[in-house]
Amino acid sequence: MSLTLAYPLLLGSNSPRRQQILRDAGFQFEVRTKPTEEDFPPELPAIEVPGYLARKKAEAFSPESETALILTADTVVRVDEVILNKPANPAEARQMLQQLSGRMHLVTTGVCLLHRGRFEVFADTARVFFRPLSEWEISYYLDACRPFDKAGAYGVQDFIGMVGIERIEGSYFTVMGLPVHRVYEALRSYLIL
Repeated sequence: MSLTLAYPLLLGSNSPRRQQILRDAGFQFEVRTKPTEEDFPPELPAIEVPGYLARKKAEAFSPESETALILTADTVVRVDEVILNKPANPAEARQMLQQLSGRMHLVTTGVCLLHRGRFEVFADTARVFFRPLSEWEISYYLDACRPFDKAGAYGVQDFIGMVGIERIEGSYFTVMGLPVHRVYEALRSYLIL
């Protein structure tokens, strides 16, 4: 059984994690992606970057929004207000994990829902606390999981998240890449009950 929406739902993301979260929440959707540059103005505050990028991704789907609900998202990891993007190579991934080791960092996922030219942009932030990571754990993780497509070089659901995260203040799903509680609120008015 799935939730029924008044319009088809298009998820503008190749992320298997976002797809799984949305599927597990009971939504039926189609995945479509369009190449979008993930750049942003340098003066934009770091907290606003995920929402800005989510909207930018949604804008590429403007024509489809006349007959469908477009859902896009972007996740940013921040340490001391410095954004840790997807690592360019294993050395950069190692450096990011060393930077996160034994510290708290912020994970913000921005979401955009677009329908008939109306953009609804929101974001959710979680505080993530890592215990100190050993060099062996970092090396094992990089070899076993190859997290080079993940902001901050880690996935909360992967080995390093399982053994390294002491606690999360906020939504686990926000850290995973889609604050489903907020997405549900945005989509609830489109539900056919």
